[in-house]
Amino acid sequence: MLKIKNLHVEADGKKIINGLNLNIVDGEIAVVMGPNGVGKSTICKTIMGDQNYKITKGSINYNGVDLLEKRTDEIALLGVFLLMQNPVSIPGVTNAEMLRVASGERGINESIFEFNKRLNEATLKLDIDKSYIHHNINEFMSGGEKKKNEMLQIEILKPGLILLDELDSGLDIDSLKILATRLYNYSKENKASILIITHHVNILEYLQPDKVYVLEDGKIQAEGDLSLAKKIEKLGFKGAFNGCE
Repeated sequence: MLKIKNLHVEADGKKIINGLNLNIVDGEIAVVMGPNGVGKSTICKTIMGDQNYKITKGSINYNGVDLLEKRTDEIALLGVFLLMQNPVSIPGVTNAEMLRVASGERGINESIFEFNKRLNEATLKLDIDKSYIHHNINEFMSGGEKKKNEMLQIEILKPGLILLDELDSGLDIDSLKILATRLYNYSKENKASILIITHHVNILEYLQPDKVYVLEDGKIQAEGDLSLAKKIEKLGFKGAFNGCE
């Protein structure tokens, strides 16, 4: 599904990603961990076509499409969704209004009755108040509420690849469990792939990743399963590298 090959990325004249190779197949849940400032969030932003990041070498392909030739809106319409650390607020535009238009752009053809039914079902799955439906996008919401609101968008827009940039930031334990469990179930129900950026193991207990990658010096330095993430939590990144392949 997603194939990143020999990717080199710069920002403000500084090299951030230096020869990254990463493949994620349909339905796979992958995690990228690493010390602060090594470029984990840069991966997500580069995939989404953020113009603040300059690609000097390499390629990013999604279902056979070269993403480097696409604008951010075109990448989103292909079914790639980025859940950011700090989702922006959009005053004057409600979730229902935005999602109705975006669903049509995504080629989801349905009646207003079917659309409203899906919205209501999504609020139940996420254990959020139905008032979210008619709330302006992320306006006057706490960090945790914004993450729930973004998850509502995922439920309605049905992306095939979800990029999670520190989903656990700003979430209490109960909200983390609800959203992470729902993401795991969404992935299985829709054969959707997930790429998670995180520092913590707690969220991984619910998401049950297939692969865990450690990023440092702009490239993948270690690869394993959930046991690698637990080892990192216990020993730190340098300690965890010993014995990793």
